[in-house]
Amino acid sequence: MLMKLSPILALLVVSVHGAANAAPDLPQVGDVHAPLKVMMPTIPDGGWFTSAELGAINTSGNTSGTSVTGKIDARHETSDWSHEFIASGYFKEDEYENEEGELQRTRSAERWATSAKASFKLLGDGRRAFILGSHVNDKFGAYVRYSSLSVGYGSRWYTAPDKTLDVEIGPGYFNGKRETDEEEDGLTVRGAAQFRWQVSPSAYFSQTLAVEKGTSNTHSVAETSLSTKINGSMQMKAGFSVRNDSSVPEDKKNTDTQTSLTMVYSF
Repeated sequence: MLMKLSPILALLVVSVHGAANAAPDLPQVGDVHAPLKVMMPTIPDGGWFTSAELGAINTSGNTSGTSVTGKIDARHETSDWSHEFIASGYFKEDEYENEEGELQRTRSAERWATSAKASFKLLGDGRRAFILGSHVNDKFGAYVRYSSLSVGYGSRWYTAPDKTLDVEIGPGYFNGKRETDEEEDGLTVRGAAQFRWQVSPSAYFSQTLAVEKGTSNTHSVAETSLSTKINGSMQMKAGFSVRNDSSVPEDKKNTDTQTSLTMVYSF
């Protein structure tokens, strides 16, 4: 794993170091189109903030294939409510020769995910009551379909000039479908946290973790990312995500991981 991540980590170190040294020549972080700010961008009442990211890898030679990952994150703010809508997708195709020597392509990964969240702003900085719905189709995962609905309370536990920590907790309900068409459902308890750290004026680190504990399964998703600013609306983002289910069929693994390098455009 470390050998595979070494080129990405080296690129990130160079990018962050270079960004820090060149900070006086880079655009300042502080307007609605500058998501590298530790605090969330200031969105006018009734306004929208959207970011879209895309990454692709194509290999040829001894190993041939194509993988694509993408994500759209849209936020809407009013005086009393915050709304967030996320859609993401990932697929991978491998190319191989069959016994007759003909080139064949096979899909080895395909996952689509959507979520919608509405948060009601309570008295106090960062305090909110929320309702969150999410749905995942994962053709090769422990669940080929996983939907959940949760409500709860969130607050900002820690605030510093360059760091923030937000935490959420609440009850929920999930429904999942296995590859064998077996369906599972039940009540859950969901906990989530997001840590953001502004590494330099043009780079930030983010770590998120969400855990849904049910009677038959514990579903966890963790995402780590480091982003560097290119200009007022473009970023380069390196990410590593881990998805884990405690209960899986015998032919499935508990944990799926994904390493990505994407370009992000904000508008």
